[in-house]
Amino acid sequence: MQDMRHGGNVWDEARPGDWLDYSANLRPEGTPEWVLETMRRAIVDTRYYPDRQMRAARAGLAAALGVEEARVLPTAGGAQAIDLALSLNQGRVLVQPPTFGEYAERARARGRAVAENGNARPGDTRVLCNPNNPTGEAVEPERVLEEFRALREQGAELLVDEAFIDYCPSHSVRKFVQPGLTVVGSLTKILCVPGVRLGYVCAAPETIRALEERMLTWSLNSFASAIAAELPLHVREIEKDAQATDARRAAFARALEAMGARVMPSHAPFLLADFGRDMTEVAKRLRARRILVRTCESFGLPPAYLRLAVKTEAENVRFLEALRECIDYGG
Repeated sequence: MQDMRHGGNVWDEARPGDWLDYSANLRPEGTPEWVLETMRRAIVDTRYYPDRQMRAARAGLAAALGVEEARVLPTAGGAQAIDLALSLNQGRVLVQPPTFGEYAERARARGRAVAENGNARPGDTRVLCNPNNPTGEAVEPERVLEEFRALREQGAELLVDEAFIDYCPSHSVRKFVQPGLTVVGSLTKILCVPGVRLGYVCAAPETIRALEERMLTWSLNSFASAIAAELPLHVREIEKDAQATDARRAAFARALEAMGARVMPSHAPFLLADFGRDMTEVAKRLRARRILVRTCESFGLPPAYLRLAVKTEAENVRFLEALRECIDYGG
């Protein structure tokens, strides 16, 4: 049975390339050519241990993100960034469902209690996913900073997960990081490199130094480091990719609504759709056709919901036809 805590489970039953994967929110066209070329050049560096200081990666990320080098730490994907950020304190971790389940999992792994929508106490960490997974809702920076100030008055801190912020960059608060306000992010989605693992933490310099002490040596591999170093040269390409996804998302949402689904407004490369009926069997029928979708029980939502990636126009047409047939099959 497919593990639905995460999408992208393409290693079961068939070769990865055999699936039409709507469960993982990755660049529809696949990995950009510049990333592939960068990795080809980096092959010669795999005979050496990576730079423990991650200097080239840190410089590239800082320039691309618009922050000082002292305020950024490259990580092996967004998951490591989350885990590191939650390692600093021992108070409760406050989450706001429905949201990404990794926050609660990593908090418990770090020996921290988890609470939902509770009032903050000294030492607590509230986690905000922005834009949120699975809803796609994005919070304006002013509201994020208001929440941060309120938390600081209570002696708590705010961790903002901006894993999908490349699709709505004006909502980022990474330029406002300070003690008590930490941002984590990922390049996995927009660059379609989940197998490489490239994420980051943006935080106050003293927080970055504390995280470096907790980070495993050589966490960042040669390919991830090379990609990070090249990022400043490709910022405009990344922006264009995000804009293309915006247009596809709007058309995809209209098509789902025409099928009777209620689609949540989204700033992310996915849509949360309520079909008004249990979609468990429909998801199984799609899987039999080598099409993966993300059911949302792990987010605490009823089985009427699916989270669907936004892909190319041709793939979306193919998916919608299969979805319609699988729904009609069930009567």
